[in-house]
Amino acid sequence: MSLREIKPAHRGYLYVNSHPTGCRAVVDRMWQQTPDPSGDRPGPVALVIGSSAGYGLAATLVGLRAHRMRGLGIAFEAAGTERRTAGAGWYRTARTAELAAEAGADFTFLNGDAFSDDVKKEAVGHLAARFGKIDLLIYSIAAPRRTDPLTGEVHHSVIKPLGTDYRAKTLVFEDGVPQIGALHLQAADEAEREATVQVMGGADWQMWIDALRSEDLLADGFRTVALSYVGSDITAPIYRAGTIGAAKQHLEDTARTIDSRLKGTGRAYTVVAGAAVTQASTAIPSIALYTSILHRVIGDGWQGTVDQAADLWSRLAGDAALGLDDQGRIRLDGWEMDPGVQTAVRAAWDRVDADTLAASADTGWFRDQVGRLYGWDVPGVDYEAAAETTVPWPASPSSAL
Repeated sequence: MSLREIKPAHRGYLYVNSHPTGCRAVVDRMWQQTPDPSGDRPGPVALVIGSSAGYGLAATLVGLRAHRMRGLGIAFEAAGTERRTAGAGWYRTARTAELAAEAGADFTFLNGDAFSDDVKKEAVGHLAARFGKIDLLIYSIAAPRRTDPLTGEVHHSVIKPLGTDYRAKTLVFEDGVPQIGALHLQAADEAEREATVQVMGGADWQMWIDALRSEDLLADGFRTVALSYVGSDITAPIYRAGTIGAAKQHLEDTARTIDSRLKGTGRAYTVVAGAAVTQASTAIPSIALYTSILHRVIGDGWQGTVDQAADLWSRLAGDAALGLDDQGRIRLDGWEMDPGVQTAVRAAWDRVDADTLAASADTGWFRDQVGRLYGWDVPGVDYEAAAETTVPWPASPSSAL
């Protein structure tokens, strides 16, 4: 037990610690936003890789509450100690597991590096023993590095443009005050591009499918989806046309390869999500400013990760059309990519400067959203009260057998 009062620690507008009670409250709010279950049909057996944050967390919560999902979630999170807090995803997973148990869901969580062979073996063994076959795999990993299990080489991803340097406006916070900054990034070389593809592309997704197929764990009608993003032409130089975009293209190419190898017994898709404030997206230069402007433009039309996850699940469950584009991708980003919305965002982007920032961009909203990723700035949480930092990880898959 380690009860203590915790104060937020910043690095720029990001945080280097988390708040257990705040993280718990964030999960509760997401759970409450999730649609109630419809009917009493048994839920699918699912494996969610990247279940502790962003779209993966939202897909896990929606799957558990609205679709009676069973199965396994995998995340890689640091534990808390008497001197430091755990990763925010650790606390979110602990609360998600409690809600799953309260809902009667047969769902457990594994903490480990999903890129590794050991975690694949443990997950496959649990799924085989507990469920026999799985119906769905949701792949939602954002990581800074990956060790290739075949070669032992460690690949480090970079966020850089390709071809030419990138210069753009960016949002910075000086002593908590939002300001317009100037960004200059040099173009990536071929080695950096390839390393980013190795980390964030489809290689590991393919390995997971191969591991499951080798043990005959894919049910008839199996589906797998991997989360991707396209975004605006404003962010294209640093995202879709940059190193991350090269990785996302590889992910989409991998979806077609997996789909072909399943040979009619299952399907594989990439899912193009809309913009969101996540721990992964906040690391991308210029995304903070773009997202703040987008929220100012769209207001109540904003769709958070729970909204998008609910939309995705309804399509996967057959309650709505898949909504494929001409490249076979499931598109959840229509609200963001609406031509009228993008025209307004472009106009605001072009005019935003120190004098117009307050009127053009919803910077207060953005800052609050970032805080909540780590359990800070959550309404109703008493941050003066002592909080328990050494929250246990949910019972391991082996103990659930």
